[in-house]
Amino acid sequence: MAPLLLQLAGLGAALLASALILISFVAFITATEMPDLHRHEQEKFFLNARGQKETLPSIWDSPTKQLSVVVPSYNEEKRLPVMMDEALSYLEKRQKQDPTFTYEVIVVDDGSKDQTSEVAFKYCQKYGSDKVRVITLVKNRGKGGAIRMGIFSSRGEKILMADADGATKFPDVEKLEKGLNDLQPWPGQMAIACGSRAHLEKESIAQRSYFRTLLMYGFHFLVWFLCVKGIRDTQCGFKLLTREAASRTFSSLHIERWAFDVELLYIAQFFKIPIAEIAVNWTEIEGEYTVYVTADLSQIQLPNKVSWL
Repeated sequence: MAPLLLQLAGLGAALLASALILISFVAFITATEMPDLHRHEQEKFFLNARGQKETLPSIWDSPTKQLSVVVPSYNEEKRLPVMMDEALSYLEKRQKQDPTFTYEVIVVDDGSKDQTSEVAFKYCQKYGSDKVRVITLVKNRGKGGAIRMGIFSSRGEKILMADADGATKFPDVEKLEKGLNDLQPWPGQMAIACGSRAHLEKESIAQRSYFRTLLMYGFHFLVWFLCVKGIRDTQCGFKLLTREAASRTFSSLHIERWAFDVELLYIAQFFKIPIAEIAVNWTEIEGEYTVYVTADLSQIQLPNKVSWL
């Protein structure tokens, strides 16, 4: 009896903490000023394949590519190559099959302490700076801030957010593209397709304690009640946005660290931007530093020091 009471007390405390976090989150995004969007001077440029500086484009320019892929990276020198090899292999094959298809991959090094930028730049040298660009941020901004910097420097008609760990199979971008097209007509040319791992929930529940399962459902309810309705997995890092949707939502984003995804979708729903949730293939990838959330808060795994939270 005593262990059950302790579990219930712990559950109540966890749900209360989650509620307070989400309430604070809603108050924060509705009451505070926008974060400083200032770019340091060196963040206004990228190095071409010859190592020469070139000025980065702007989200407000007309698009010149069909697809931009933004890859936020923090200390990802080990995991990034696997993701980049898979992504570029797919993109190159697709371009050979359809010569009209154009793309770019933007790796945003979010103030890493390892060789992330150097590893990414090797792909720029291999494929050319028209296809692969590296933006190295002067200091760590957080995952949301890194993605925003990449999006604001992109040239694509559609912009894909993709995590550096390669947890989502990159060819699943086609599923997101179909989901996006199924939302047409797009109001103001704005639409979003979110990758989702919600279909994996039953499998994860089978491997999770009763307490964690209750916490998951509690978090789902709080997100639905206070923030985002109709989206089961708000935090999958695989999202496809039209250029107009990306500029509108990320221009209004306050949170640059963990939970920015929830605010992003909250903003999208506020502006009545249509959103599709699409099941994707996802594999848990661990490394020196991992922050992942499998459709809930109960699977957060963190190292001792985290700069992306």
